[in-house]
Amino acid sequence: MESQHRSILLAEYMTRVEPTDRLSNNEIQPILLGLFGEVGSIMATAKKFHREGEAYAGYRHAVEEEFGDALWYFTALCRRLRVRMDDILAEAASGEGYETLIAANDVVGSPISRIATPVAVPELDPALLRLGESATALFVLQNSTDIDRSRLIGFARSYIEALKAARVAFAEVVRKNIIKTTGRFIAPDFASLPAFDDHFPADQRLPAQFEITIDQRGGARSYLRWNGVFIGDPLTDNIRDPDGYRFHDVFHFAHAAILHWSPTFRALIKHKRKDDPKVDEAQDGGRAIVVEEGLTAWIFSRAKELKYFAGQKTVSYDLLKTVQQFVAGYEVEACPLSLWEIAILKGYEVFRQVKCNSGGIVTADRTTRTIHYRPLEGQGA
Repeated sequence: MESQHRSILLAEYMTRVEPTDRLSNNEIQPILLGLFGEVGSIMATAKKFHREGEAYAGYRHAVEEEFGDALWYFTALCRRLRVRMDDILAEAASGEGYETLIAANDVVGSPISRIATPVAVPELDPALLRLGESATALFVLQNSTDIDRSRLIGFARSYIEALKAARVAFAEVVRKNIIKTTGRFIAPDFASLPAFDDHFPADQRLPAQFEITIDQRGGARSYLRWNGVFIGDPLTDNIRDPDGYRFHDVFHFAHAAILHWSPTFRALIKHKRKDDPKVDEAQDGGRAIVVEEGLTAWIFSRAKELKYFAGQKTVSYDLLKTVQQFVAGYEVEACPLSLWEIAILKGYEVFRQVKCNSGGIVTADRTTRTIHYRPLEGQGA
């Protein structure tokens, strides 16, 4: 029964993360380098906690993430070697001196997940060194015909020991890595995404479709009109060197259309969810607005260094991870990172056009989660 639970958990993991593997199936070296890099990150993160203790508040999340990334690369390596990662881990965990650790809340809904781990908690430093040594030993593998099962089992065993030494739950590592990788690399299914305000009356919902006219008047001030009515205050760039930030409301429109979330836009059009005081306060209130504005300004500062994402088809994971940290505790944290990537890239695509033409018309559709630019009459495309 114990091995059955373990196999179910790992088989589910293997199936779920396989579509997130975008690297060449014919090359092992990039996978080995990635695995070695993640092992180094495990060592650095675990040592930081060892040194700083509770002062390193992000320890558990960071270590779980690094162990999850290492597992992802190890799974990718086994896939290229045409061996099953769950068989390797099971064999590694069956050695003498191991017991079964029960961890609640596995990734497939069965009552418990089990993985064999060392009976005694290993010392952290030696366990991390063994993990590094076993990762280095894998570099003798050059292609899918070079299968040295003993080296794979050796790495898996040192991985399990390091998990135990770091006091990290394997089931949590697996669960979080599935969420991270699928949320980042799998295209979102729009039909399954949250809408956040469907059960509220129309005047408290973000509009299904909307069109905003952006004019520049009085030098470098931008004005917004919705349904022919001016909304918000005129904006300038508020910086010594003009950079177009006066048009940053475009990003709130992108958030509203693609993420179905924007406390700033709700406030501009007075569509706050007053029928539910808790939602109104926690999700549509001043703090939520400050979070969105702060996030928007931070992304903009990064975007300036990248020519406002011109020519880019992806957004770095580091940036997306910071976005995730910004919105923790708010309803929009339910949106996968792949959807945030779409919102950022599409928002900046429209922003670049608005900035270039000093205004324009922004059209958005929440049903299709799209946002587009149209020039004002007399403007170029």
